[in-house]
Amino acid sequence: MSRRSGILEFAVLGLLRESPMHGYELRKRLNTSLGVFRAFSYGTLYPCLKTLVANGWLIEEPGSESEAVPLTGRRAKIVYRLTAEGKEHFEQLLSQTGPDAYEDETFAARFAFFGQTSRDVRMRVLEGRRSRLEERLEKMRASLARTRERLDDYTLELQRHGMESVEREVRWLNELIESERAGRDLKGPASGDPASRDTTSGASGVLPRPGDDPRPDTPDDTAT
Repeated sequence: MSRRSGILEFAVLGLLRESPMHGYELRKRLNTSLGVFRAFSYGTLYPCLKTLVANGWLIEEPGSESEAVPLTGRRAKIVYRLTAEGKEHFEQLLSQTGPDAYEDETFAARFAFFGQTSRDVRMRVLEGRRSRLEERLEKMRASLARTRERLDDYTLELQRHGMESVEREVRWLNELIESERAGRDLKGPASGDPASRDTTSGASGVLPRPGDDPRPDTPDDTAT
C-alpha cells in the first residue's frame, strides 16, 4: 500500500466514525476539510472504499428512498457505515506515533483527527513533527550558508521564504505543545490555527478552513 492510499484510508475511516456517509459526501468532506486531498477523484476514492469493505471495516447500505430518481431509473446512493472492526482498526491507527505520523504527507490528516486522539499521543506526534522540522531547518540554514554567494537574488529570496515558513510552523507547534502540557484543548479556530499559516513554501502540515476550496463540487456519483 502506498503512503498516500494509507492516508486516504485513515481519513475515510475517521470521517465515517463521525457518521455514515455516501461517496459524494465523503469526497466533499475530504476536499474541504483536508487539504492533502484537494486534488483527488472518485477514481481514487471508490477503490479505497471497496478495499475497506472487503477488509470488513465498512459495510454498504442502501440510501433512503428519497434519494432515488424513479423517472430516470437511478437508484439511491450507497451509504458507507463503519463496522466495529473498522472502528477498532481506526483507533489502532490513531494511536500510532512513529515517523509516518509526522511526515509532510500525513501530519495534516493526523492533526485533523486530534479531537479523537488521546493527549499523550497528540504530544508525541506534535513533538515528533517539531523535531523533524527543526532538523530540516538546520539543514536549510547550513545549505544556505554554503551556497549564499552563488545564488542570485531571486533564488536566495525563495530559500529565505522557505526557511521562514518552516520557522513559523515550528513556532506554531511550540504553542500547541505548550497548550497540551498545560492541559488546554483547542476548542475552535484561533490565530494559531494552521488554517491561518502560510502554505506556499511546502512546509506542509497545515489545514485549510472547511469550505475554502473555490472549485465547485459536481455530484456525478449517482449510484454511490
